[in-house]
Amino acid sequence: MTARFDIEPHAAAIPQLRLVDREAGSELWLAPSRGALVTRFFDGRRELLYLDEATFLDAGKNVRGGIPVLFPSPGKLTGDRWARDGKSGELKQHGFARTSAWALVRQSTEASAEVTLRLASSPQTLRDYPWPFRVELTYALRAAALRISIRVFNTGAEAMPYGFGFHPYFFVPLAEKAGARIDTAATRAWDNVEKRERPLGEIALGQGESDLHLLDHGSTQSALRCASGAVEVVGSDAFVRWVIWTLPGKEFVCLEPWTGPGNGLNSGEGLRWLAAGADETLSVEIRG
Repeated sequence: MTARFDIEPHAAAIPQLRLVDREAGSELWLAPSRGALVTRFFDGRRELLYLDEATFLDAGKNVRGGIPVLFPSPGKLTGDRWARDGKSGELKQHGFARTSAWALVRQSTEASAEVTLRLASSPQTLRDYPWPFRVELTYALRAAALRISIRVFNTGAEAMPYGFGFHPYFFVPLAEKAGARIDTAATRAWDNVEKRERPLGEIALGQGESDLHLLDHGSTQSALRCASGAVEVVGSDAFVRWVIWTLPGKEFVCLEPWTGPGNGLNSGEGLRWLAAGADETLSVEIRG
């Protein structure tokens, strides 16, 4: 009898793991060495993610596509620098997790196709983010749903501030972008293109660049809807800030759950704090 779930290693220019639910026909591709990046998510009916292969294969570039991991600071810091409580450092946009190699520490095919990846602090991370940490991401594929459990450990001797987020690039054909819609009750947004706060109004995804940080979304879940179908994103209680981004002429719309706004390490807004030796678990689920 063929098992329902399977995990297969695929050796290529960048090795990946392929998680499979044979009953549902769904599969997930994951690249631990490339920032724990989900590169593909086929829900049994359609491909949910966009991926620019050229950026994925070029180790000198940030990947444009898949589901990048944003830690310890989603968004952009003012001047790419932060200062807090007598400490300071430099972090590029969205932090270092998305460009780091993660270690595979566990896999299972019992209740789902499931793998756990780990990233721990190092002399390099401590140089600009001076808090010892460990982060474990568990990716579980079952039917048309991907659940990502995030466990953040403070392995140091003092309280640790951090932020977390994901940056999913959802595939939307160009012919469908103008009619695509985002589920939100927000009435105001920070427009990162115009660099001002403004009434939200209609979210026009089929025109120029949209880079909208929703200020009063009022929920920890949302959905992207287009003619091909919907994709839902459901976060645990920590994911209170949502960002929408797309570029003209590109077949993606990013619907991003963050725990707080950008620049939090400077402003303090939305920062999460872990006591010395403590840990906490967050989650995000993506459903096709």
